[in-house]
Amino acid sequence: SIDTKSKAVTVETPYGELIEPYDQLMYATGAAAKAPDVPGTDLQGVFELHTLNDAIALKSAAGTATRAVVVGGGYVGLEVAEALTLRGVPTTIISSRSAVLNRSLDPDIGAIVTEAIRGHGIQVIGSTRLESITGANGRAVGIETTNGRFEADLVVLGTGVHPRCDVAAAAGIALGPTGAAQVDDHQRTNVPGIWAAGDCAESRHKLTGQPTNPQLGTVANKQGRVAGMNIGGEDASFPGVLLTFVTKVMDTEIGRTGLMESEAQSAGIEYAIGWASGTTASGYMPNAEPIQIKVLAEKDTGRLLGAQIVGGPGSGKRIDVLATAIWAGMTGQEFAMSDLSYAPPFSTVWDIVMIAARRAADAATK
Repeated sequence: SIDTKSKAVTVETPYGELIEPYDQLMYATGAAAKAPDVPGTDLQGVFELHTLNDAIALKSAAGTATRAVVVGGGYVGLEVAEALTLRGVPTTIISSRSAVLNRSLDPDIGAIVTEAIRGHGIQVIGSTRLESITGANGRAVGIETTNGRFEADLVVLGTGVHPRCDVAAAAGIALGPTGAAQVDDHQRTNVPGIWAAGDCAESRHKLTGQPTNPQLGTVANKQGRVAGMNIGGEDASFPGVLLTFVTKVMDTEIGRTGLMESEAQSAGIEYAIGWASGTTASGYMPNAEPIQIKVLAEKDTGRLLGAQIVGGPGSGKRIDVLATAIWAGMTGQEFAMSDLSYAPPFSTVWDIVMIAARRAADAATK
């Protein structure tokens, strides 16, 4: 607990309670896994993946597993499904939406990613919710869902996390609409002398100004740096986020930055879309892989708002150049004429990111 009047924290230790006074307090409790409220989560063979010890236990169990089910189609769910498949364990992903990564990708890009995952031998069952985990002799043997029963002796719950803010709320630290601690651009909470950063703290979206809780390591590191500098007497600020991420499943790479369509609509921003399909290198090169890009640009101005990428090796990190352009407030036309590098092993003469951005801006300014 935190006593903000006497400026002290009470901590449980192996030797009893410890009361520690503070002048400045950094609240960085991170996030906790969301366990679905269904029967059977306490059976042997059911895992969450939140800590290194969780991963070690899961790796050990995978050595004897005959079939696995991953509940959840987010980042962690996809990475676990990839790892299990590569270890020879037949794996099924259960997703509550029709496509995976539904919180991070538009449905059309999500559908492309979902089909690519299926092409790698991972079964994806969409629009399905977990109802219970069934067991025998204390061990998991399958799951019951809204779409039927699936056999599994290894079940991984990847249904997301939530900010760990119970202690903060009890101390009077204000929480925002995301359930995380409200902070200003210096990472200060509403309580003097208390700061917060990471998965337990809100961020502001750079384009909309709306509160968000990205739960990304890049954001946590930057917020922690800002908070530490300010606690140490400097004057630093955190400028916000674009929710940029990159991940992969087998050789399919996925990236996203800026606004999805639903987010632009919620913010009242009118936009146009530019699509481009091509290859990661010049088509005649042996390393050329397919890639698809979707770009959003603001109506009338052509200002870049968001981008999503899916493709083979060499696709995912292309999201960074688009993130930089969006961060800088560039229009699609400006970005399309920027001086990007070219050589046949790396890209086409007009890199596909430039083509997609130009098409989005042209559609926005017609």
